[in-house]
Amino acid sequence: MAAKDELGRRGERIAEQHLIERGLVVLDRNWRCQSGEIDLVLRDGDETVFVEVKTRTGLGYGHPLEAITMVKLARLRRLAGEWCEHRRAAGLPVGRIRIDAVGVIAPVDAPARIDHLEGVF
Repeated sequence: MAAKDELGRRGERIAEQHLIERGLVVLDRNWRCQSGEIDLVLRDGDETVFVEVKTRTGLGYGHPLEAITMVKLARLRRLAGEWCEHRRAAGLPVGRIRIDAVGVIAPVDAPARIDHLEGVF
């Protein structure tokens, strides 16, 4: 696996643990369909939360949240709609939806820093 991919997976694991510690419940990880992939899908009370995670080892190329553009958020919104359609087709509830962004700064030799923005789109 490429170093970039491993860093991304590491960041997703860190973000997932952070969200679980805040009481969210994981519904899906790396959910894929023909249109793309959703990093994390969680339940927060009566809301279904779709999370885009971006990870960097430092700030040399800017904060990871800067990489979550409006284009990426629009794609995530479309993917969230597809996830909801699949869920409803299986007879499972969806509830209200929310899209969050999580930026993880994960240096190799120091604890990770997590920035979680709720309801970004």
